[in-house]
Order: sequence, then structure tokens, then C-alpha cells
Amino acid sequence: MQAVEANYLSKRDTTISILIIGLLFFIFGFVSWVNAILIPYFKIACELTNFQSYLVAFAFYISYFVVSVPSSYLLKSVGFKKGMMIGFWIMAIGAFIFVPAAYTRTYEVFLLGLFSLGAGLAILQTAANPYITVLGPKERAAQRISIMGICNKGAGILAPILFAAVILKSTDGELFKQIPLMSNAEREIVLNELIRRVILPYSVVGTVLLGLGIFVLYSPLPEINTEAEDATLAESNSTKTSIFQFPHLILGALAIFLHVGTQVVAIDTIIGYASSMGIELMEAKTFPSYTLGATIIGYIIGIVTIPRFISQKNALRLCTVLGTLFTLLIIFSNGEVTILGHTTDVSIWFVVLLGLANSLVWAGIWPLALDGLGRFTKLGASIMIMGLCGNAIIPLFYGHFADIHSTRQAYWVLLPCYLFLVFYAMRGYKLKRWTIN
Repeated sequence: MQAVEANYLSKRDTTISILIIGLLFFIFGFVSWVNAILIPYFKIACELTNFQSYLVAFAFYISYFVVSVPSSYLLKSVGFKKGMMIGFWIMAIGAFIFVPAAYTRTYEVFLLGLFSLGAGLAILQTAANPYITVLGPKERAAQRISIMGICNKGAGILAPILFAAVILKSTDGELFKQIPLMSNAEREIVLNELIRRVILPYSVVGTVLLGLGIFVLYSPLPEINTEAEDATLAESNSTKTSIFQFPHLILGALAIFLHVGTQVVAIDTIIGYASSMGIELMEAKTFPSYTLGATIIGYIIGIVTIPRFISQKNALRLCTVLGTLFTLLIIFSNGEVTILGHTTDVSIWFVVLLGLANSLVWAGIWPLALDGLGRFTKLGASIMIMGLCGNAIIPLFYGHFADIHSTRQAYWVLLPCYLFLVFYAMRGYKLKRWTIN
């Protein structure tokens, strides 16, 4: 199919494209947020420290750093649709790698499978995010991204619950307590049985991903032309020879790095934080869904209010300030409360509220960072996707500090992240050159 500019798509084609991209974001969410249950599950089944368990997030998301720039060249070479098919198939390989990993209970092989899943997802994200950014008016980009976010986080709510329903049994709470008391031989048998429960779900996931690759290739999703520039933009970019000559993009990629890191910490650490309060895994498994639910509430607010009542920029500023405030409340608030049937320290509910604070940050950063890139858009998008390796790095810092201090004090890692996001929302996106004249 010949590439077309997004501005020339009919309303029908635009609607169909958004629906297909929405499906992709649902898949992104399902595959990504299942890590919230994999981390504590692998910690038990593979006998890991906090730091080692967060290598799940590291292996999955570091692939974004490795693969994102090559992804832009792949998409330029074969087109968006074939590139996305390849991305799905690479993800399928990663899912199938879980089978030999489970049979041998080898954590390193699981990490290889997670890296492959993340690599395929990086290709898909590099294609999908420019799509949804350019499919419609720029001032409504945050609104469209919020709709995609609902698809993503809705899948994220379902993923840990469905995955836990498949791999966990009602008697596992008692079993997990008994494992440290078992003999080595008995413990080995039990742990082998636990880890092999992932074989069936990931075999199904791999098969579905293969099918989705074929679906996307033959779908009515159009190729879009992100290389075109209008005369004014072409003239302003005529002296630009490198992507690093766009400070607002590079700072935006750093903002994405920090934002996604805070998002993953809020979701993937909350089970461990609940466990530190004496809450068993069978009860704690619902907390990631609360955080994702708060994020969806934020998306809905964004859809209703942007741009009618509040601009994308001001929504971004509000969310980054809230993230800073909630981080301080996690660390300093105390007191037992009962909410939704859970009796916990009140601080865990501020971890949940980080989902609300994070909701419109991604949607706010992308349009600001890609503004005015013109022919550099594909490469710029890949630089932004590289920022997703923040999902890999920041949870490791959290895990390290949780091991040497406590799961609560480890949330200090979020404060400098939110402070930079406040800077980008207030000032950083305006910088068009590195020197101030």
C-alpha cells in the first residue's frame, strides 16, 4: 500500500486505524503488565532477592534501548505494517522461550524470553505511537493517547488477575509459607511444579501473537508518511543534520525514561510493598489493578477535559506535581486504614494514587517532544521509545534500596524523577537550542 499522509485520511479510515491501534495497545498492556505478578512469582519459584526479581522488568524493558533505533530503520525499510508483523513474531518467539525455561527452572532463560518479548514490543511501540500522534489534530493528541491508555491499562488490570487465576491455586498461600521449611529435595519438587505452571499460558500467548502478526499485515491499517514537511517546517529544519539538534526531543526522551520508570515502580512493586505489611500474595495480587484503575480514571478525566477545559500542557503540569506530592506522602504518611476490604498502612494507597498522577504524563510529553521534527519524526519516535528502558533501570534502583533499607524508603527513588518531570512540563519542552543567547 502506498504511504499516505495522516492529514489526508478519510474519517472512516482514521476511525478504523484508531480501532486497530487500540487493539495493539491492549496487547502491549497485557504482555507488559503481567510482569507485576511474574516478579513476585519468580521471586518465590526461583528463590530470588528483591534485586534479582526486578531483573524481570530489566530484561523486558532494556530491549527498548537496544532495539528502538534499529526499529526505525526497519520500519523505514519494510513499512509500518510488515514491521509490526515482525514485531509480533519476535514477541511470539519470546513467549515460546518460556517453555524450555520452565522445564529447566532456569531464570536466565526466562530473562532471554522476556528480552525477546520486549524487543518485539519495542518495534510495535515505535510504529504505533507516531500513528496515534498524527492521526488527527495535534491539540487533541493527548485525548487520543488517553483512549489508547485505557486500552493499555485495561489490559493491565486483566493481565495479573487472569494470569494469577491460571497459575495460582487457592491453597498456594499456605504452600508459600511451608516452602522455606521443606528439605532441599522436597522444595526442588515443589518449585519445579510451580514454575511449570507458566508453560500453558505462555504457549497460548505465543500462538495468539503469531496470529496477530498475520492479522496486522492484512488489516486495512494504512501506511502513513511521517517524512513529509510543510514549507515552513522544512525551512526551519533545513540546517538540522542530527536528531540531537532538537533539545526538546532529547529532554522529552529523558522525561519518558523517568516517567515510565515511576509508572512501573508504582505497579510492579506494590505487591511486594503489601507483602511487607503482612498481606499474603493471594490478597496482594489485586493491588496492581487498583493502581491501573486509578490510571484509567485519569485517562477518562483527560478525555473529557482536554482540550475543552484544560490544555495538554497544564494537565501534564498538574500530574507531575501530584506525582511529587504522592511520593512524599508514601514515605511520610502513617496509620492503619481499611479500604476495599484491605487493612493496610495508608501509605500504600498513595502508591495506588500514583496511577492517577501518571495517567496523563505520557500523553502530555509525546506531542511536545515530537513537535516540529518533520522528516526526523521516525527517528525521533525511536529515541522516545528508547526512553522506555527507564522501566528496566529505575525498578532495579528500587529493588537495591529495598534490600538495603526497606520497601517504603526505596520509594525515595521516585522523587528526583518527578522533579525532572515538573521541570520538563514547565520549561524543558520549550528549549529549541542547547545554548542560551
